[in-house]
Amino acid sequence: SSSGSQKQAMGTMEAEKKVILVTGGSGLLGKAIQKVIQNDKCEREEWIFLSSKDANLLDTNATFAVFEKYQPTHVVHLAALVGGLYAQIGHNLDFFRDNMRMNENVLEASHKSNVKKVVSCLSDWTFPDKTTYPIDETMMHNGPPHPSNFGYSTAKRMIDVLNKAYNEQHGSVFTSVVPCNIFGPHDNFNLEDGHVIPGLINKAYEAQRNGTPFEIWGTGRALRQFVYSEDLAKLFIWALREYEEIDPIILAPDEADEVSIKDIAEMILEAFDFKGEVKYLTDRPDGQLVKTASNAKLRKYLPQFQFTSNRKAIMETVQWFKDNFETARK
Repeated sequence: SSSGSQKQAMGTMEAEKKVILVTGGSGLLGKAIQKVIQNDKCEREEWIFLSSKDANLLDTNATFAVFEKYQPTHVVHLAALVGGLYAQIGHNLDFFRDNMRMNENVLEASHKSNVKKVVSCLSDWTFPDKTTYPIDETMMHNGPPHPSNFGYSTAKRMIDVLNKAYNEQHGSVFTSVVPCNIFGPHDNFNLEDGHVIPGLINKAYEAQRNGTPFEIWGTGRALRQFVYSEDLAKLFIWALREYEEIDPIILAPDEADEVSIKDIAEMILEAFDFKGEVKYLTDRPDGQLVKTASNAKLRKYLPQFQFTSNRKAIMETVQWFKDNFETARK
């Protein structure tokens, strides 16, 4: 009957509707996905952004309750207990246990709720400390991570282990992505345990305001790949919709786009129109001089993807920081 086929068509439409739950939805990357999705709306997608206020993902019952409430079909798992390197030193047990618990809760709740796909966020810290460069996805478990924050790094690595085990035992499509150094609006600009770019932005703001020298640790020679949070948001949305492998994929710009900390600092000073004194504290360590990650796998899927230039992305981030100085995390 015609009403029967109509019902069937309606059923298919319903079945295709995606409810996408984003954990860690109020952080740097969550906010960027919120912004990008505004301009890339898909009729059949409902996006729900969770913050730690909505559910304590360290608590199994609370995690299951939030999955029961929203009944997601897809999950983007960004939530993590993070801290800069200095926050993590001496607290490896806490970082290991809390991140393990959170990841296990989210993946088990996803499995029990029949979530079709989970995309989790790993970190470039998950790679071995002693390795050859450029590093790629196959090398993740080839040796211990850096000893300073092995708790966090190992817990992140275990997401890949869980993904493979869930797939082998239950056929689950749980995967992960590995971004390089992320920066952008809504970052944590804390000087003690923030990351390179937000830390330097805050330092430049202070130096300009107080008329003091702008100090850079080390020589600034170290090379890094940085990815703007909005670019990463676009790639996360692509991974959710298109990427079907269980194995992780590195999300990083091309190796040719590696940039020295010195060049990054100069772009930040240019964005502030800083005219004061610049000091390199060469008695301080430079850290690892290179940590190059290969994006060959990403380029196989998305050869045309255009990353925002570091200069433009830094200009936008500095502007956001100035405009939101009172409320920015710092």
